[in-house]
Amino acid sequence: MSRVLVAEEDPEMRRLVVDGLRKDGHEVVEAHDGASMLVCLAEAFHEDHTLERTDVIVSDMRMPVWSGLELLERLAEAGWKIPSILMTAFGDEDTRRRAAHVGVMLIDKPLSLGELREAVRRLAGTH
Repeated sequence: MSRVLVAEEDPEMRRLVVDGLRKDGHEVVEAHDGASMLVCLAEAFHEDHTLERTDVIVSDMRMPVWSGLELLERLAEAGWKIPSILMTAFGDEDTRRRAAHVGVMLIDKPLSLGELREAVRRLAGTH
């Protein structure tokens, strides 16, 4: 079973994504904004400077406190290679360039839940 961190500020969208991923058998940890995403990551941090197993991160782009992209960029700078998907309705050229630079998959909103679920299966290696 894969462990997926889902960060999405909109409760209805978060519930849709979380329910879909759980139906696929994933263990899902939920965050409602950038700060709670950071808390989830901090709670998974161990003394040996590794993260508890997180197979995939699915994050909204625009969230209060920290954007999903800002946090994913910081993870990459710290050397953590966690497969990640960024959901956005604001996929301008700069966002696409920054996401590609850190190896983050970008999915445009409105999103296809089927497309997202398939992307998570591929990234988690559970096709």
